[in-house]
Amino acid sequence: MLNIEKYGAVDIGSNAIRLLVVTVIEQEGKETIFKKTSLVRVPIRLGAEVFLDGKISENSANRMVDAMMAFKLLMKTHNVKRFRACATSAMREAANGREIAETIEKKSGIFINIIDGNDEAAIIASTDLKSLIQDDRVFLYVDVGGGSTEITLFANGKDVTSQSFKLGTIRLLENLVDEGIWEAMESWIKKETKGFKKVSLIGSGGNINTIYKKSRKKIGKPLSYLYLSSYYEQLNSLTFEERITELDMNPDRADVVVPATRIYLSAMKWSKAKNVFVPKIGLSDGIVRSLYNEKIAAELEVNS
Repeated sequence: MLNIEKYGAVDIGSNAIRLLVVTVIEQEGKETIFKKTSLVRVPIRLGAEVFLDGKISENSANRMVDAMMAFKLLMKTHNVKRFRACATSAMREAANGREIAETIEKKSGIFINIIDGNDEAAIIASTDLKSLIQDDRVFLYVDVGGGSTEITLFANGKDVTSQSFKLGTIRLLENLVDEGIWEAMESWIKKETKGFKKVSLIGSGGNINTIYKKSRKKIGKPLSYLYLSSYYEQLNSLTFEERITELDMNPDRADVVVPATRIYLSAMKWSKAKNVFVPKIGLSDGIVRSLYNEKIAAELEVNS
């Protein structure tokens, strides 16, 4: 007997807004299956405004309202039973972030949870990421967004420590990252990985997913430091327009992919990691898994 429900996750990032619909299939006596059913991405660059002007413009706010109303209709059409919306650094730092969130809730019925970097890392850690972390290996999980980078160190099958840095692709494009931020991240990574002989990276985010897809690697196989550094050189040798036409990238990906690759390479260099695994797991997946875990916890409480 199968129990099938659809869950929705809205991720309001600094570079784009996403709606992920997942079909959750419960099997008696077997592991629950989480099947990605639909993903809609709208490139509203909130970070470009917030990190420069401190607030979200009226035009972007209206686009957000439209997107959320569309997402609400899509979830209704998909017959989504549970959903949650989370916003990260751009809305968190916007002076009018909470005001816009209230407007969105009034017009669409979607309440937006504005979370901090530690919450984001914790939500992502609730995903299938745990199944990838072998007890005898050390992994540095690096999630690069438009406004910040979340890093978690996993050792002995458990997360050891996490840190969020205001180092994101949009901030770098707008020259809003002080050299001290780079130094702080370098110092933290070197300090936390110092006692481990061999560290591998786990990369998360749209940019590393794009690079992995274009590498044509078999699922589960990592990208090497050599490959990523070579790709970075190729990206830098091309203009923005050439990345769109020659590498077949979307315009909203063709610029941010360069600073994102720099962040991943820096993390690999400082942790002495030779490989980066790309499981295609992010905040949206974590939101769905959190919703499911809450459902299971509530059922256990009722039956206890």
